[in-house]
Amino acid sequence: MNSKKYLITYSLKTTNWNYTGFFGAVQNLGTWWHFIDSTWIVKNTNFASSQEVYTLLAPHLSKNDFILVVEIVPGTSFGWLPKAAWDWINS
Repeated sequence: MNSKKYLITYSLKTTNWNYTGFFGAVQNLGTWWHFIDSTWIVKNTNFASSQEVYTLLAPHLSKNDFILVVEIVPGTSFGWLPKAAWDWINS
């Protein structure tokens, strides 16, 4: 089974919140790439949907934070990134 890739982007709004659990949870989702601030891409074969990824991360956020999880569809990503980033995304 091929790994799915999920883009996770967020805005952490609560200054006195401990986000260590959130960052640990993101890194535990699978193989990850983090080149842009507040944005991670995670590869994993175990998740059926973006909602499932969100459900694992949500307990680590405050009610004031924002998060968006989107499955990356192969061949639909564009932007300006280093070659190594594109190699990872397209692998």
